[in-house]
Amino acid sequence: MVEAFAVASGKGGTGKTTATLALGMALAEEHDVTIVDADTGMANLLFHAGLDDVETTLHDLLIAERDVPVEAAVYDRHGLSVVPCGTSLADFESAEPERLREVVATLAENTDVLLLDSPATLGSKSAVLPIVLADRVLPVLAPTIPALSDGLKVQEYASSYGTDTAGVLFNKVREEGRMDTVVDRTERYFEGPVLGTVPECSAPHQARAAGEPLLSYAPSSPAAVAFTEAASELTIESGDSADVAARFKSAVVPDRP
Repeated sequence: MVEAFAVASGKGGTGKTTATLALGMALAEEHDVTIVDADTGMANLLFHAGLDDVETTLHDLLIAERDVPVEAAVYDRHGLSVVPCGTSLADFESAEPERLREVVATLAENTDVLLLDSPATLGSKSAVLPIVLADRVLPVLAPTIPALSDGLKVQEYASSYGTDTAGVLFNKVREEGRMDTVVDRTERYFEGPVLGTVPECSAPHQARAAGEPLLSYAPSSPAAVAFTEAASELTIESGDSADVAARFKSAVVPDRP
């Protein structure tokens, strides 16, 4: 079985990478989980996961001339398989986004859950491809009404390529009491449920500074507990690995949104 999720936002600063790692670690209690930093232009998963000193990254897999096997960029960390992406501008410019299809197809053969940490915006081929490849998209949003518009754009684009919505996760929530209106509108316009509301606290920032995932650094913090509860609300649907891999390989590569 395997299912691929594109963790997306529509705008930067929502804590998408923190959410991806936290959800992945929580899901890894019951599933084999692989996380891919598919934000090839603004990658930072490697810093969150303590992998900033690795030599081989997703960029190497996306540059044909380097001829690097997929497994060379997969690292076992924190109970997960992690594929970080590099931060070199030259490598980003040399990378071929469509090669992500083969990478994801190969990874799908040996995991239960694929989490694609996706670019924040929908402005390029490399940005939208993770959403096209995924089975379902999981928007991570700021707890505001305007942020719903960003999430709806992600959902609309995903839907146009047959990608469903798994649910919405609100992050950095400061005033829980004011969430009723936001949640009500979310349930009205989004296909999936509200998976959770993660409170603003200092632990994610401290974890990032320490180069550790939140659930490893501060597992009892309010944010970590909320992420874990959100993961428990996320249903994992089985898919045949071979069929999923074949779909990834043949996925349409959009030129732009």
